[in-house]
Amino acid sequence: MSKYKRTLPELRSKAVLHWPEDILIAAGDVSILPLLLKTQDIFISILKIANQDPLSWKQIIKCNNTISGPLFLKHLMVMTDLGGEALNKLPPLSNYFPYGTLSFDWEGKNWIYSFQEIQNKCSLANSALRVDSKSILKGGSFTPRMEDVAMLLMFGSLGLNDSLPMEVKDRCIVGNFLGHPEELDKFAKENYIRVSRQVGGATSNALGQLAQNYVVEHLQEALPSDWTVSRDASLPNVFHSVEGEGTNFDVVAKSPTHKYFGIEVSFQVTTNSVIERKARESEGLISSVHAAGHKICYVIDGAGNINIRQHAVGIICSHSDCTVALSGSEIKHLADFLIKNNY
Repeated sequence: MSKYKRTLPELRSKAVLHWPEDILIAAGDVSILPLLLKTQDIFISILKIANQDPLSWKQIIKCNNTISGPLFLKHLMVMTDLGGEALNKLPPLSNYFPYGTLSFDWEGKNWIYSFQEIQNKCSLANSALRVDSKSILKGGSFTPRMEDVAMLLMFGSLGLNDSLPMEVKDRCIVGNFLGHPEELDKFAKENYIRVSRQVGGATSNALGQLAQNYVVEHLQEALPSDWTVSRDASLPNVFHSVEGEGTNFDVVAKSPTHKYFGIEVSFQVTTNSVIERKARESEGLISSVHAAGHKICYVIDGAGNINIRQHAVGIICSHSDCTVALSGSEIKHLADFLIKNNY
C-alpha cells in the first residue's frame, strides 16, 4: 500500500480525533460544543464521585489535569441551560438571598453556603465568569465568583431560604444527582442532546469551514509560492452526472504545470451522515477525476469519522489517491504528494 493511499488502520494511526487547538481558538464561541463533548465523560465522572459533601467536586478538580475551573463551570451552564447572558439578567442576587447564603437540604442534612461575591451586584456575563471560549482554552482555577455560580447551579433547586424565580430554580438541579451514577448519566445524556440540537447544525457548518481554511493555510505554507490553493472550487472537465455543472471540491490545488488536485475535507467528532454520502459518491468521483487527468485527495479526521463511521471511511480510503488526517504534519504529507505528482 502506498504511503499516500492509506487504509483505515493507517489513517487511524495518524488521526488527532479531536479539534486542533488552533482551530478551536479561531472558532471562538463555536468551539464550545466540541470541547464540551471531548471532556464530557470526565466531567460526569467527577460528579459521580463527588458525594462526600457539597464541595467535594472542588477538591477533585484541583487534582485533575483535564478539567479546569472555567471548563467545569461551562459544563454546568450547559447542563442547566443557564448561561452567563441569562444569569446576568437577574437583579442582584441579594434580592433572592437576603442573608447572602444558600441554605439547602442535601443527602438528609442541612447545609449552608455563604456566597463570596454574587450576593452583591456584579457581572455574571461569560467573560466575567471566565467561561468565554478564550478563557476556557487558557484554563485556570475557580475564582470566588465562579464557585458561587457553580454552587447556585448545582443546589439552587434545593434552596430553603430564597425567592429565586422558579424558571431558574427548576434548572439548578445537578446537585440532586451527585453520587447517583445512573440518574446522572440519564440527565446528562438528555441535556447534551438538547443542547446539541440547538447549536449542532451551526457549529458543524462553521467548524467545517474552519477545517477547510486550516487545510488551505497549511497547504499554502507547505507548497511552493507558484502553486494556487482555493476553497470551494471545481476541476476542469469534472461534472455532475445529471446537471452537467462543475463539481465543486472543498479545496482545489493547482500546480504551475496546470495539474489539478481535488481535496475533500471531513472532520467530525460526533456521528454525521455527510461522510456516508461522500463514501457513496467516492467510486464514481475518482473515476471522473482520473478520466479528466486529475487526482483526488481526502482529509479525514475526528472521532465520529474514525471510530464510528469506519465502513464509510474505509470505502473513501480505497477510492482516494491520498488520504491524510487533520494536523500540520499530515497536511505537509499531503503537500508532499501534490509536489511528487506534479507531472
